[in-house]
Amino acid sequence: MLIAIDHGNYAIKTTHTAFLSGLTESKVKPPLSEEVLEYAGSFWTLSGKRVPYMRDKTQDDRYFVLTLFAIARELECRKAWAPFVQADLAVGLPPEHYGMLREKFSQYFQRGVVKFSYQDRSLTLEIRRVLVYPQAYAAVVPLSGEILPLSRVFVIDIGGFTTDVLLLRNGKPDLQFCRSLESGGITMDNEIIGKINAQYDLMIDDEHISAVLLHKETLLPQQVRQAMEEPSYLLEASCTPQELMAVLGQARLCVAMRLHTLIFAARMAVPCLGLVYDPKVASYLRELDLPAAGDVEPAA
Repeated sequence: MLIAIDHGNYAIKTTHTAFLSGLTESKVKPPLSEEVLEYAGSFWTLSGKRVPYMRDKTQDDRYFVLTLFAIARELECRKAWAPFVQADLAVGLPPEHYGMLREKFSQYFQRGVVKFSYQDRSLTLEIRRVLVYPQAYAAVVPLSGEILPLSRVFVIDIGGFTTDVLLLRNGKPDLQFCRSLESGGITMDNEIIGKINAQYDLMIDDEHISAVLLHKETLLPQQVRQAMEEPSYLLEASCTPQELMAVLGQARLCVAMRLHTLIFAARMAVPCLGLVYDPKVASYLRELDLPAAGDVEPAA
């Protein structure tokens, strides 16, 4: 049996289930929790408070326990629960960390026969193989028929704490040309939370932000909702180079096709993606080892 699991910083995802990457550990069984997993002498429940960001998720057992939750839920969804299960795992890593952490991440899950209980049902699990893939690559495999004929494709995968950029050459990942920028949906949420707290002395969380951005009903005041839905801005005024660099310095990521914009962003230590419209832009990106998001000419 093959079970694919995405160990996201925001959420754990399988083919049939998804849940926040948060855990609570207790030495006694929580009396009111609906979903309890017992493993290695502790009782674990899922939590709305996520595990702090870790580039290396093998530092402790928390992501292994989250994996056991994912396997148990997936078995239930497939109606494949049994006292003894043999499974192969397919897991992913950010492309830039793939070469460095692949073997360590694989070994992290290979623990022989593991015994645990989920919802008071015992399970003996044997993980036979662990297949590790670059995350952004795994996301586009279902589109392989469209990607294989193309000589170059850039994949941009925006996650919880990282935004991964991966170059595919004729459908194969070029791991010499990839970036994992530590900026994603969670960092955006954290900035919104800090802004609302500073302006309105009000504590909100990710669920409030998701509800507002999806235009769902909330109890938040109208002015707070409006502040969370700030529009984009078009900078039409003429700026000096110093003023433009000051504006770019406030950004988390710069996607640009003009050479001087890329130069200014680099001067302000802002991560860049370049759109290549001229050989000078490609040359500059190569010189600084910066990723290109693609060519403007073919897209026209």
